[in-house]
Amino acid sequence: MNRTDWSTMTGLPLMAAFAVAIAVLILMISALKVHPFLSLLGVSLAFGLVGGVPLLDAVGPDGEVKTPGIATLIGEGFAETFASFGLVIIFGTLIGLLLEKTGAAFQLADALVRVIGTRHPVLAIELMGWVVSIPVFSDSGYVILNPVRKALAQRTGASPVAMAIALSAGLFTSHVFIPPTPGPIAAAANLGLEDSLLLIIGLGALVSLPALAVAYAYAVYIGSRITTPESEAVPDGDVAAAYEKLRASYTRLPSTALSVSPILAPILLMAAGSVATALDYREGAGALVVFLGTPTISLAIGFVLAFFLLVQTGMAGSFHSFTEEGLRTVGPILLITAAGGVLGRVIAATDVVDFIADNATQLSHLGLLFPFLVTAMFKTAQGSTTVAMATTSSIVAPLLPALGLADPVEVGLAVMAIAAGSLVVSHANDSHFWVVTNLSQLTPQQSYRSQTVVTALMGVASMAFIWVLGLVLA
Repeated sequence: MNRTDWSTMTGLPLMAAFAVAIAVLILMISALKVHPFLSLLGVSLAFGLVGGVPLLDAVGPDGEVKTPGIATLIGEGFAETFASFGLVIIFGTLIGLLLEKTGAAFQLADALVRVIGTRHPVLAIELMGWVVSIPVFSDSGYVILNPVRKALAQRTGASPVAMAIALSAGLFTSHVFIPPTPGPIAAAANLGLEDSLLLIIGLGALVSLPALAVAYAYAVYIGSRITTPESEAVPDGDVAAAYEKLRASYTRLPSTALSVSPILAPILLMAAGSVATALDYREGAGALVVFLGTPTISLAIGFVLAFFLLVQTGMAGSFHSFTEEGLRTVGPILLITAAGGVLGRVIAATDVVDFIADNATQLSHLGLLFPFLVTAMFKTAQGSTTVAMATTSSIVAPLLPALGLADPVEVGLAVMAIAAGSLVVSHANDSHFWVVTNLSQLTPQQSYRSQTVVTALMGVASMAFIWVLGLVLA
C-alpha cells in the first residue's frame, strides 16, 4: 500500500490538483514574493500529501524500504540533485566571475570586434553578447559591454536602440541555451543529461542561430522607430573616452588566448571524452581522456585556467574574495534547483505519471511543445530565467516517456525547448529588462515594444526550429 489512508486521489481529480499546485507555485513566487526555494519545498510537501504519498517509509520484512515516505522523498530528491550537478554549476559560475573580474570577457568582446570590424555594428554587438554571456550572466554582460555598444554606435552611426536590443538578445540567447550558465545545466541535470553537456552545448549553439537571426532583424527594424536621448549626436570623444575608461579600469588585460582558454578547454576535453566513450576506448590513456572529459573535471580544469587569468593580470591576491563572491552567487541557484528536484521526485511518486502514461496518446502529440509552454508560463509569471528552467525541468522529467522523448538527442531537444520557453518573455518582473531599459535610456513603454517583443519572437522562432530538429533527428 503506497497511499495515505485519507488520500486515494487518482485520475482527473489528481490532475486538477496538479494544475492547482503549479498555479499556487507561480502565485507564491510571482505575486506573494515567497522565495522560490521555500515555494518549491512547500508545494512539493502539500502535493505529495494530497497525491497520496505515505507519511512514513513502508519497510519490508528484511528492513528494506519498499515505498519511501514524503520526508525520505524530499531528502533524496534534494541530495540527488546536488550530487548530479552541484559542482558543475559551482565551477561554471566561478569561471564566469573570474572572466568578468579580470577583463577577459571584455578582451573576448574586443577580439570579436577586430574580427568582424565596424561595418556591421549591430551584428557585431549581438555576437559579442552571445560570446560573453556563455560564461557571464546576461545582466553582468550588458553592464560590461554597454560602453562598447555606445562607442560602436557613435563610431558607425548605427541606431543606439538597435545596438541595445541586439546586445541584449545576444546575451540572452547564450544565457539560456549554452552551458556553463546555470539554467541549461540545471535543466540538463534534472532530465538526466548531466554527463552529456557537450550534447547540450552543441544543440544550444545550433538552436541559437534562429534566435540570433530573428533578433537581428527585429533590432534593425525597431531601432529605426524608437528615439532615445542617446540618439542625439554627442562628440566622438565623449563615448570613445568611456570605452577607453572601461579598458583602463582593468589594470592589465589578459591575453586573448588565455582569456578564451577557460571556455575552450572544457569544451575540447568534453569532446575528446565523448569520442573516447563512443569508441569504447576506456583503457590506459583512454581512461584518462574519459576522466578528463567528465563535465565536473573539465570545468574544474577550466577554473584552474581562469585562476591563471588572475596571475597574468596581477590579481591573484583577490582569489579568495572572488571565490567567496562567486559562491554567494551560486548558493541560491543550487538551492532552487535542488528544490526543483524534490518536486520532480514527489510528482513521480504520485499517480500523475501513471495517469499521463495511460493517456500518452493525447499528450504525446504535444511532445516538445509541452516543456516549452510550461517554461514560458513560469518565465512570464515570475521573471527569473533560471527558476523557470529549473522548475519546469523538474516537472517534465518524470513525464518524458509519456511525451515520447526517450533517447539522449530527444531529451536534449527537450532541454532546448525549456530554454526557448525561458525566453518568453522579458518584461517588468525580469531584472534584465530593467538593466537594458536603464542603461540604454529607454522608457518602460519603449522597452515593452523592443525588449519584450524581441524575446517573444526569439522564443517562438527557436521553438519552431527545435520542432523541425525533432522531426529530423528524433
